[in-house]
Amino acid sequence: MTAIGKGIDTAGYVFERSGDFARAKARLAVSACPDCRGSGLARNTVQEFGRKYDVVTPCACTRHGRRADLFNDTRLPAVHAQASFDGYRPSNAEQARALQVAKDFSLRWPQPRGYVLAGPVGTGKTHLVSATLKHLTLELGVACEYVEVSLLYAQIRRGFQDGRSGGEIIQPLSRVEVLAIDELGKGRGTPFELDTLDELIARRYNSGKVTLFATNYSLKPPEERSQRGYLDTAAALEAGKESKLLSDRVGDRIYSRLCEMCEFVELPASTPDARRARAVSAQPPAMRRA
Repeated sequence: MTAIGKGIDTAGYVFERSGDFARAKARLAVSACPDCRGSGLARNTVQEFGRKYDVVTPCACTRHGRRADLFNDTRLPAVHAQASFDGYRPSNAEQARALQVAKDFSLRWPQPRGYVLAGPVGTGKTHLVSATLKHLTLELGVACEYVEVSLLYAQIRRGFQDGRSGGEIIQPLSRVEVLAIDELGKGRGTPFELDTLDELIARRYNSGKVTLFATNYSLKPPEERSQRGYLDTAAALEAGKESKLLSDRVGDRIYSRLCEMCEFVELPASTPDARRARAVSAQPPAMRRA
């Protein structure tokens, strides 16, 4: 485990990198806590009906440890360990709205619906999703998980080789309180991929679980579907491979459920790629002018 930069200390936590994933640990170990002196228990005196009572409760240092475990179980990408709402810099009105939607969702939890962030690459969608999950786990103690959809497909395929069914892998994801699915619509659009995604979203939809999504595909509804007529399965799959519409990439059934499960936010095509901008600014001035 190596620290990212000098490590970030926020609300009693230090964030580090462990392979592909972000990790958190409590800044103060239970054994070093001056309040409970390593016992993990805090003693307080309360007064009721004219009498004083000594009450023993878990010390705050143990809460930090438990919530760090929740954060680590989320399996956020290591590159987003530092993600925060304050660190997001909108460049247009829709990015500002995306930031507000993510913050409102986090600060007003519990919520009945999630959100979908759509837009070009490098525009901070995963940053906002990561900041949301970070707040839910560390500040509120909510169990969350993050998955990148193509890696989920790969994980299920590897599971087949070990004799596991796709349902065994999907089941924990269908039960977690808040799930974030990144890169929605990515893939080859095979029946296996669409069936996997449909099963996962159907389970969460039916159980009323909240799901967040990020995608590089347009949220425009399939308004012209009735005009072009019915497409059989083979034709629909072929059309979806080249389409830039999320509804074509995931199918009408999933798209319809997303409309009910989430608030939609779409960033304009002109939104700048922040990663590319940072790379350019890091170059010597002579190279930028070339």
